[in-house]
Amino acid sequence: MKKILCSGILLLSFLNFSCSKGKTDKTPDPVVDPPVTIVKGADVSWVTEMEAKGIKFYDKSGVQQDLFALLKSLGFNAIRLRAWVNPTSGYCNTADVVGKALRAKAQGFNIMIDFHYSDTWADPGKQAKPAAWAALDFATLTTTVHDYTKSVMNTLKDNGITPIWVQVGNETNDGMLWEDGRASKNMANFAALIKSGYAAVKEVSPTSQVIVHISNGYDNGLFRWMFDGLKANGAQWDIIGMSLYPSKTNWADLASQCLTNMNDMVSRYSTPVMVVEVGIEAGAPTESKAFLLDIISKVKAVNGSNGKGVFYWEPEAYNSWQGYGLGAFDSSGKPTAALDAFAN
Repeated sequence: MKKILCSGILLLSFLNFSCSKGKTDKTPDPVVDPPVTIVKGADVSWVTEMEAKGIKFYDKSGVQQDLFALLKSLGFNAIRLRAWVNPTSGYCNTADVVGKALRAKAQGFNIMIDFHYSDTWADPGKQAKPAAWAALDFATLTTTVHDYTKSVMNTLKDNGITPIWVQVGNETNDGMLWEDGRASKNMANFAALIKSGYAAVKEVSPTSQVIVHISNGYDNGLFRWMFDGLKANGAQWDIIGMSLYPSKTNWADLASQCLTNMNDMVSRYSTPVMVVEVGIEAGAPTESKAFLLDIISKVKAVNGSNGKGVFYWEPEAYNSWQGYGLGAFDSSGKPTAALDAFAN
């Protein structure tokens, strides 16, 4: 038995020696960090209205394509859709949102829903209540935000759609549902509305990440004021969303300031960040591509891998559709070089 044991020890010693001889030096194997992957998204909420007007989309070779399939081929992996309560045109109402979400899902996209809590555009300069909500007292308004949010989320769920992200409000620099929810006049009211929307989302889809979104991602003072106020009033959120719309001449400075702000948000609130809207002049594709590559790189560089993604706002708009000049398609309906930044 001793002889066998000794032989075994000699064999193990030989194997260890043989393995060590394969090493050229004593330097340990390098630790390679996995690549940081982020969401590369597009808000294409105009698509059904554009299609109804006969507008078509083409790949770089001039072949007509479905917009969702085209964006998939360009490297996008997520779609953002705005939700209006009762728009006059019908576009962006719940049925229209569901229809677009089904098309996005069919292409394998992750989905973000952006509640405006209005019948029309809500942004830093306007946050009008839906007409049907205009006369509600604040307690009823808060309940209505909850019930409407839950209803839309349930409708999506009934159609097999689970949004990965849900915005409660759009560019709410001074709150939403004015005047009741104007943050500069009553931060507690705005926080109550956020809490109501947050609760409704989680009741239907606990895994969906709730975003509070304000514009001017470079403006750290604005973000601190807003999120300090919401935190002090007990509001919850999962991700801080921001917009960034530079010009072709100042994009480098604003992107740098945006990175500083993103890192501060992560540190101050222990909250991930996402750039949920970007855009730059359609007629400057070279500068646009440089900006997009830079902001994607900066989001990847956010401390602790807490930068979650970048969404281009309505890249498919062209020929100044509805006066919008920050799309990323050329006058013939083909994507410009700007969107090469989203390539895999």
